[in-house]
Amino acid sequence: MRIIITGGGTGGHIYPALAFLKYLKQEEPDTEVLYIGTKKGLEAKIVPAAGIELKTVDIQGLRRSLSPQNLKTAYKFVKSVSDAKKIMRAFKPDVVLGTGGYVAGPVVYAAAQLKIPTIIHEGNSFPGITNRFLAKRVDKIAVGFHAAQEYFPAEKTTFTGNPRAQEVADAASQVEKFEQPTVVIFGGSRGALQLNKAFIEALPELAKRPFKTVYASGEIYYDDYKAIFEQYKAAANLDIRPYINNMTELLSKSHLFLGRSGSTTIAEVTALGLPAIYVPSPNVTADQQTKNAQEYVDQGAAQIIPDGELTGERLVEAISAILEDNESYQKMQAASRKAGVPDASERLYQLVKEISR
Repeated sequence: MRIIITGGGTGGHIYPALAFLKYLKQEEPDTEVLYIGTKKGLEAKIVPAAGIELKTVDIQGLRRSLSPQNLKTAYKFVKSVSDAKKIMRAFKPDVVLGTGGYVAGPVVYAAAQLKIPTIIHEGNSFPGITNRFLAKRVDKIAVGFHAAQEYFPAEKTTFTGNPRAQEVADAASQVEKFEQPTVVIFGGSRGALQLNKAFIEALPELAKRPFKTVYASGEIYYDDYKAIFEQYKAAANLDIRPYINNMTELLSKSHLFLGRSGSTTIAEVTALGLPAIYVPSPNVTADQQTKNAQEYVDQGAAQIIPDGELTGERLVEAISAILEDNESYQKMQAASRKAGVPDASERLYQLVKEISR
């Protein structure tokens, strides 16, 4: 198979694509892959580091308000469509897969115009502008949340889950849990201010609890609170770090997650069957993280604490109510396992095979 994948800007668009490519290579080792992104997006570093060829087009996002920049965006879109067509004529893909982000717009649009089989993957519960634009033009649509299905034509939309779920589930299959109940609190690579404030408030009480807390402050915040963190170095049930490098392994060994509710995070957490307490970021377009988390709250696998309502007291109470109540924990764990999609890449692979020429 020859496949072009496009998607970028944030890890939520890139990591699912790379997870799928890893699975595709396992199933079809002779697969030839080309990734199309931008020079400024996160993909410019991540994709080549993964050993995948990257070609770029020059495109920028559409402003949501009236702006002269949108005229420039329109020009760049047309130019990027032309550039993408040249790349495709040379590469001759059997299928083009878009995973979101504004770069996917002109690339998938160009493929559709060239009559190349196309598929998009929508990772969030509320679709972004790019995938809503592409929906009528592509052959297949894969979604990572059931809630996203209502925004797309039913006849070509399939729930597949997020490919990162299968990657994480496979990696975790041989990992044993910590003996002591353990919660991982993580606000993303840069950290989250409100999480840090609440955690600082909660430290005296967390140090007394029977469960272990692994906390990552985010590198930009760690020095601000280092003096306070140092006071709890002797607490055996506290593990405080600037960042967590081995997140998949750590989550696999742990029992509960508390943090942001990005689409990839939720896919990983449910693939592992972990109960979760989500604190959606208030800085995401269309309150997307709250919408993401709500689907799993409705299924009994998670709880939501709004960012503005998170305090140290509430943080401790929420964690304790789950980890110190075995019945509640078992119910949430079962719901999370049921909601997880540990075969997400396989599901997406079947769709790709169905339309590839």
